[in-house]
Amino acid sequence: MKKRSKKYMEAFSKIEKGKAYTKEEAVKLVKETSISKFDGSIEIAMRLNLDTKKADQQLRGAIVLPKGTGKDIRVLVIAKGEAAAKAKDAGADYVGDMDMLEKIEKENWFDFDTMIATPDMMPLLGKLGRVLGPKGLMPNPKTGTVTVDPAKAVSDAKAGRVEYRTDSFGNIHAAIGKVSFSDEDLVENLSSFVEKILKIKPATVKGEYVKNITLSSTMGPGVKIATNSFDK
Repeated sequence: MKKRSKKYMEAFSKIEKGKAYTKEEAVKLVKETSISKFDGSIEIAMRLNLDTKKADQQLRGAIVLPKGTGKDIRVLVIAKGEAAAKAKDAGADYVGDMDMLEKIEKENWFDFDTMIATPDMMPLLGKLGRVLGPKGLMPNPKTGTVTVDPAKAVSDAKAGRVEYRTDSFGNIHAAIGKVSFSDEDLVENLSSFVEKILKIKPATVKGEYVKNITLSSTMGPGVKIATNSFDK
């Protein structure tokens, strides 16, 4: 069993065992129990009643959080012509086509957080799938990173777009902000994320859809949120 630090145990003691808190209480408690010396991320974990062997129950997509993520996202756009020019104007950090792909392949260059590509560029990215895929950087239409409008995708990425994807157990994880965010901004981001996941519930799901929702800070303990806290 992993030995926890004294600081962690002190933070953990503030959380009532077995209690599911309201979203407002959970946000406040997660900030109070943050033990990192830096401005830690606040993350949500949702355990869903999904059978991920079924294609329609494999959830994947993205959402632009209303209050952003607190992270400075470096964006690479693979595009040509007018699309490339518009992406640059929208604030993309790097724009190119074969030159950028060769830089990744030959120099093992990964000084970016998100890659966006126009559909016509995707055949060129095929051979890089083995290096981009494991890093979660391969553009995908489901997350809005393969698009005919890369300028909008750049704006979304800079504004606070977060991607989500169910793992093999039906869990979804995402960062929804930083410890330094106000309680109100974190609650707004949290609510938007959960509402998005509720909205895309597969029609084939039987019984209870959301089994568990937990909020935690970097290195801090998890705080359980009552699922009815998001009822309208």
